[in-house]
Amino acid sequence: MTIRVSIWNEGRHEKEHPEVAAIYPEGIDGAIVAGLQGEDFEIRTGRLDDPDEGLSKDRLESTDVLLWWGHMAHEEVSDELVDRIQQRVLAGMGLVVLHSGHHSKLFRRLMGTNCNLAWRERPEGDLERVWVVAPSHPIAEGLPPYFEVPQSEMYGEPFDIPEPDELLFLSWFSGGEVFRSGCTFRRGRGRIFYFGPGHETFPIYHNKFVHRVIANGIHWVKQRHTDGRILENWHRPEPLHT
Repeated sequence: MTIRVSIWNEGRHEKEHPEVAAIYPEGIDGAIVAGLQGEDFEIRTGRLDDPDEGLSKDRLESTDVLLWWGHMAHEEVSDELVDRIQQRVLAGMGLVVLHSGHHSKLFRRLMGTNCNLAWRERPEGDLERVWVVAPSHPIAEGLPPYFEVPQSEMYGEPFDIPEPDELLFLSWFSGGEVFRSGCTFRRGRGRIFYFGPGHETFPIYHNKFVHRVIANGIHWVKQRHTDGRILENWHRPEPLHT
């Protein structure tokens, strides 16, 4: 069954920084869309400066899985939109949060922490080796024991998030740092997957292994019930009586 995917990209770096537009001429969202070709996804994209902040009520209601990428304008996202997305996740919509989305209002709301981490950005980047520490998990399907991102922004521990339900990927950087770069969480009826690699000034979203992780993540967080719809307005059943 086709999964209805909405990719939300803040879209400011591509607009304001020519060096980013040179790496991602179709935008970060465009690079992700290109990497997901061949999957049974119905993909729509939206950006912060689009009408309705790129994610109207109707669009959100018809989304099975939301991908979220933001960086320089987290505070410009309205609380109303964050509220709507949170309720959709609690009702069963899947959420994939990428890279600097860790500091978004949305992710911090769902985690209940400030989600701070250690970081370093070098012009030449850091080598990131992503180790698959849960090879039997569906999100790791088709991956080698590890893969490398030749140029990456270093994200390191401590990473102020709740204990993940599952730790899937552990990144090592050329400076010796480590980072929990692939984590899953459950909130209400929804599944959440956070994936770290993905800085805007490096061509990480052109990496085939990153594409595979994102595609697998979409499949895993997708939630459907027996009637084919995300369950809304669910209620606790009456207790059984003997």
